Parts: sequence; structure tokens; C-alpha cells
Amino acid sequence: MKGMGSIYRRGGTWWAKYYVRGRCIRKSTGCTERRDALRFLRQRQAEIAQGRQAVPDPGRVTFEDLCELLLNDYRVNARKSLVRAQASIKRLQTQFRGQKALDITPDRMQAYIAARLRSGAKPATIQKERAALVRMFTLAVASGRLALRPTFPTIEVRNVRSGFFEEPELRRVVANLPGHVVPVVLFAYFTGWRKSEVLGLRWHQIDFAAGTVRLEPGTTKNDEGRMFPFGEFPQLNELLVRQRVATDALQRASGRIVPHVFHRRGGPIRGFRRAWVAACRRAGVVRLFHDLRRTAVRNLERQGVPRSWAMRLTGHKTEAVYRRYAIVSERDLREAVQRLAAGMGTILGTIGREAEAKMGWMTGFEPATTGATVQCSTS
Repeated sequence: MKGMGSIYRRGGTWWAKYYVRGRCIRKSTGCTERRDALRFLRQRQAEIAQGRQAVPDPGRVTFEDLCELLLNDYRVNARKSLVRAQASIKRLQTQFRGQKALDITPDRMQAYIAARLRSGAKPATIQKERAALVRMFTLAVASGRLALRPTFPTIEVRNVRSGFFEEPELRRVVANLPGHVVPVVLFAYFTGWRKSEVLGLRWHQIDFAAGTVRLEPGTTKNDEGRMFPFGEFPQLNELLVRQRVATDALQRASGRIVPHVFHRRGGPIRGFRRAWVAACRRAGVVRLFHDLRRTAVRNLERQGVPRSWAMRLTGHKTEAVYRRYAIVSERDLREAVQRLAAGMGTILGTIGREAEAKMGWMTGFEPATTGATVQCSTS
């Protein structure tokens, strides 16, 4: 068995030593007889030759190995949530750093979830951390590092938000924002686009002649391209024209090119969370920037825009947003009640006097017509 592998005794049990892609594997055969151990070794060698060698030494796989598998997967596939994955790993390290993968059991994960909840972490955040750990084990099984993936406990997430901006609230917030943030907020209010999509806009995506602004495929959350025609939207058109004029003036004064539509003295806007929180506090409202997106969807619904059109404008792939936020226009509710009433016919007018008496209704009841007042006799 020289070269490819060998067997040897350790106590009363035979062990096998063999190689997988140049890596030495030492594994107990679980056999006490030499011939059985040889049979075990030949079977493993056959599996290696056929390319279906299973689990090489799962006991050596560590939490750090799992993290590396996850990060490599994100980098190879250019996933946009790499930063989120890194944040999840950082939190998971507080509990599982240096541990063997086989020691990360469902009960250990349940204890981790309980500890995170006690520390004040939100369920949605903990769920993302759990999902990262599950993905690690899935990749380890797929790569042959582990035999199976544990069934980790889940955590119920109830984080459906329903905040909307009314126009007076928006005006107060805008009045307290820095000047370079105001056009960002107004653009998001008009279009319903995500903050990352708005801040990433560059001038080559704006076509003033055609009156359109475009997001290229691969730059959005769902990787689909999008177009918003602003030529038919006077308020949005004016916002972009003013931003273009201000940018041109800055370029002439500074002598440098400003590629971003929304910028801070020519540089890209990385974020403005602190300014946003301060403006909302001074305005006396509690709102998220993402509430602008929900508000835009509601505004489209109120104006009777078909949902398929609205979804194309805002970039929603499914109607889940309408179900989650119960976005239904007042017009739809009134029309629904009118249809319900039409289906009732004249049922009240056909109820007999005997039935009225049994139900305790007062005599003299006259069914009301639309806009009329119900008259009841008191005598």
C-alpha cells in the first residue's frame, strides 16, 4: 500500500492513511481485523479514483474555515451584500471563534440567538446572522468538507414597516436638511427609488433630450434595468435641470468634472444618516429614508396608476409591497363598497313586516336611498 495509503494499529483498532489531492488523511476504520481494514482502505482509494471521495476529516473543519468558504462565495459571485455578510461574521465570531464546525450545534445556536435578543439586537438582524451560518454549512457540505448541515433554530421576524410621508411632514424635514441632501430626498420622493440607486446616479444616465433617467442592468437590487421618464413630470424635470445648472457652475469654477448627479461640493455623497436623524428630530417626525419609497408607491396607487406600471417605475419585482403595506387607495375602497351595495339589491325593502317585528325593528322603517336620512317612527 505504499505511495497511495497504508493501515496501522492504534490500540485495538486499525486506522487508514491515504491521500486526497495531496492532502494526507488519517481515519479510523472502526475495524479490529486487518482484512476488514484493508477492505476499508481499498474502498476509499476507489472512491478517490472516481472523484467521489466524501468528507475528508470533518473534525478538522473550523468556524474560520466556514467563514472563508462564505466570503469566497460572495466574492466569486460578486454578491452585493458582501458587507452585510462580513458584519454577520463579525457578530458570529463573538460566540464561535476558534471552534470546530462539528461543535456548532443547534442548541449552541439557540443560546446565541437568546443572547443576541437580550443584548437588544433586532430579530431581523439575528435572522441575517443565522442565514450566514446556514450558508456556511451548505457550502461546506457542497465542497465535501462536512457530511451534513445541522438544522438550526429559526427566529420569527415581524419587521413590516408602514411609515409614509405626508406633504407637510416632508416639507418640515426638507427645511432642516443640508442643501446637498435636499435634491436626493426630493428625487426619492418623486420616483420611489432606493437610496443607493439615487446616490449612484451619474450624468450619463440622464437624457434631457429624451426626458429619461436610466438604471443599467446589474446596478439595481434585482439586477434589472429601469427607466423613469421625467419629461412628463414637471416637478422632477425642474429638479434635474436645476441640479444640472448648479453642477455646471461648480465645474466651471473648480475646473474639474463632476460625474455624480447628486454630490457634495463635487464629491460623491457616501451617506447622511446623522443629518437625516437630526432633521427628523427637529421636524418632530420619526421617519426612515425608505419611507419615501413607500410613499411614492402609495402616491402612484392613489392616482390610479396600474400596479404593473407602478412596479416598473419603482423597481418592485412582485406585488408583495402592496400586501405588506396594505396599500389600497380610497377610490378602490369606495368602488368596492359600491359594488357590494349593488349586489344586495332591495333586500331591506322586501323584508316582511312580520320579520321586522321578530327582529325588534320599529314600525315605520323606510329603506334609505343614497344620500337620504333614515326615518324611524317613534309613535
